[in-house]
Formats: sequence, structure tokens, C-alpha cells
Amino acid sequence: MTGKTVIVVGGGLSGALFGLKLHRARPGWRIVVVEPKKKLGRGIAYGACGPQHLLNVPVSRMEVGLTPGFAQWLEPQRAAIAEALVESQLDLAAAFVPRRLFGDYMEERVGEALSRKARSGFTAVRGEAVRLLEDGRGVLLTDGREISADIVVLAMGNLPPRPPGGPDRWLYDTGYFIPDPWAADAFSDIDPGEPLLLIGAGLTMVDIALRLSAEGHRGKMLAVSRRGLVPRQHKGGGAWPEFLHDKIPATPLALTRLIRAEIANAAAQGIPWQRVFDAARPAVPAVWESWSDRHRRQFLRHLRPRWDIHRHRTAPRIGTALDRLLDSGQLDIISGRIAGYHEADMNLDVSLKLRGGAARDFRCGHVVNCTGPGSDFDKIAIPLIADLRARRLVTPDALGVGFETRDCAVLDGAGKPSTWLFALGPLTRPAWWEITAVPEINLQVERLVAQITQEKAAEPLTTADFFGMGEGI
Repeated sequence: MTGKTVIVVGGGLSGALFGLKLHRARPGWRIVVVEPKKKLGRGIAYGACGPQHLLNVPVSRMEVGLTPGFAQWLEPQRAAIAEALVESQLDLAAAFVPRRLFGDYMEERVGEALSRKARSGFTAVRGEAVRLLEDGRGVLLTDGREISADIVVLAMGNLPPRPPGGPDRWLYDTGYFIPDPWAADAFSDIDPGEPLLLIGAGLTMVDIALRLSAEGHRGKMLAVSRRGLVPRQHKGGGAWPEFLHDKIPATPLALTRLIRAEIANAAAQGIPWQRVFDAARPAVPAVWESWSDRHRRQFLRHLRPRWDIHRHRTAPRIGTALDRLLDSGQLDIISGRIAGYHEADMNLDVSLKLRGGAARDFRCGHVVNCTGPGSDFDKIAIPLIADLRARRLVTPDALGVGFETRDCAVLDGAGKPSTWLFALGPLTRPAWWEITAVPEINLQVERLVAQITQEKAAEPLTTADFFGMGEGI
């Protein structure tokens, strides 16, 4: 195969990493990364963050097979990450460093490839793809440009957060509501002393509360979620063997009981529960694949919140900083739901129904959507996704969490895998569920590169490959 043109829609981590690895494998191909943002390789996770935002995993889990490696690239910056090194007892591989550093690292790798564009096939186009061309092989941009290709890879990352529902939805069309806390102007008009209501209590809430505090916000912050569950911290020490591979298939309830039993066994041996979740990680795609839609719905509705706070943890320093905010009283986290909003003297009076039946009122200046990425692929009206749906080039899954795929090949409306349209990362959640962390994405990227660059089909990506990834946080 020579002279192919591959369009990568999305220039965040998934898209940039795929483009770089495909370019390395086929330097003679034309690879075009289409991305509206100025900087490539960062995405939201590693772009819209400050120095107080740390990686949720240590440096060793962020290695993606590029040269230099992430740890090697960090070596000259030891003085700048001294706090992280002290925390990890000078072990760079075990350090939780600022997220923006990984963004800097990826942006630099992309920049190196693009700097040779006069003599290389790796290029970037700044724009937004709004639909595929009539024959499918290529994309149309908002400015009218058309780019033809042999292969199109969708790597658009997470969807923007959606409004959280509930009563009085008129609020979402007013200036009181901050729909996307990662938008550049999200907090441009808030007063440093005003109280804020944060909807959601997960990792997004933690990031936003710490960011606002670091930027001098003095007002009270109240976070509300249905269960009031907050992400747990990482903890070092010990190891636990993988224990799920021979228990699949099993229902969500059976697996919950099994994990609790393993945690109890680990605790009896002085081993943190975190190691049990780390040992379970490689089995997640296989577990998800084995479940029926009914079991998947059961997990999403009842078990996912507890799974997420234990599986997706914070760096120790982040947990300590969050505790300080809570202890100071500036941040409060409650379990409940919104009962209604009322305008009052240029502010909002929020009626809250707490878990257990009690009521609480809270006056705030703004309401911040901290519910995390959206996932309504069956409804979202983002132009490209809507076009793909309307033309039956993709099939949203029954739960609306992504597109149906087979080994990254997108399934069309008839259930047939495409030979030219592929997807990476969160778009492929229906097949794997957890496909947002760097190790899983890196594995998926490498397999897709192998698949489309070989004359004969490469071995398909299966759930067994994730077991081979090895456990870890």
C-alpha cells in the first residue's frame, strides 16, 4: 500500500497519537489531522488545566511509545516538579505531575512532526468537519473546504457536557448557568466572593473547585449530586493478583460481591483496596462485553457511581487539597437533587431536596455544570455526528454511550463494518466501556495502525489484549 490519504477528525490525545504513530509506520502516506483548536495533542484533559491539576495516574502509566519517552522528557524538569518527586520518594515513574506537562509533551511531539511538513506527509488543518463528502471518502469543513481521503478516522474525544436535566430548565438559557466549566470564558463574569452551586461531585467538580480556590475565589461552593460520592485517593503499597478472568461471564451483582470479598481479603493482609481495583482493570472490557444490555443498564444506573469513585481516583496531593477545602468550609458536598430555581435580587435561590427527605435552600450567583462529558450519541446535534446518524453511516448503541464498532471499524445502519471509516477513544465505548485512559487508548491506537497498514488483516483487537496490558491505575 502506498500513497494513501488518511483524515483524522480530532486533534486531542487520541487523534494526535494515532496520527503520529501512523506517520511513523507509513511516512509516505498523507495524514491530515483536522482540529478547530490551535494546539494539537492536548485535548481538554491536558489543555484546559492549570498547575494545580495533576495527572490521576503516575508518570509510568502515561508512556505511549514515543521518543523521547514521557519520563525521559521530564528529567530536565526535576526542579519544577520537586513537590511531586518528594511525594513519590524521588521516583519519577511513580510521581503524579501536573497534567499540563503531559499536554506540553504531546504538543511538542506533534510540533516536531509538523515542523517537517515540507518534506513529510503529516499535516494539520485547522477547522471543524461538519459532514462527510457525498461518497463518504473525505470531509467538508465549516468554511467550505473539502478534503478527500481513502480512510477517515473519528477521534473526537469526549462530547461536551450536557445540561443536567431536572426542573426549571429555563435556567440553562440564562447567564446564571455555566454549561461547560472548561470553556475559556466560563468564569469570566463571576465575582470572587459570590457563592456557587456545583452540580456533580466527581472529578470535574474536584478540578473546578480547586481551580477556583487557586485563582482566589472566596465565595462558598456547594456541590450536589444524587449520592454525594467523591473520588477516592490513590494509595501506594502492596499488590494483588488478577482475579476476574475466570469469573466471566457474571452479573453486575455477582461481580460486585466478588470485588467486595477480594477487598476484605486484601484488607486482612494489610493491602489497600486500591490494589484490588488495579487488578480488576484489565478485565473491564471483557466484563462489559459479556453483559447483556439489561446488565449494562443495571450497572450504569445503580453501580457506576460507586465504581467510578474507586476506579478513577485522585493523586494524593489532590485529595489533601480537597480535604482542606472541605475542612475550611468553603466547599460543602451534599447528597440530593435540585427541586427548583428562583431569581432573587440578581442571584438565584436554589431549593434542594436532600437525600433522606430534608430540604435546604442555597443562594448563589451562578450554577456550574460539573456533571462531566456528555454521552448522548443517539441524540446529540453536533453536525458531523448528526450527519453520520442521518446517513446511517454509524449506529449509536442502545444505551447512547457511543458508536457500535468492530475492532475500531464503525458499523453502519445495517450492522456492516466499514472498510474505510474507523473510530478511536470514547466513541468506541459500546465495545470496551473504559476507553478513555492513556494505556487503553494507546493499545487501541497501535492495533488500528497495524490494521490499516498491513496488506493482510492484522489480528483483531479483543478483550484478551486488555488483559495483556497489565494491571495498574
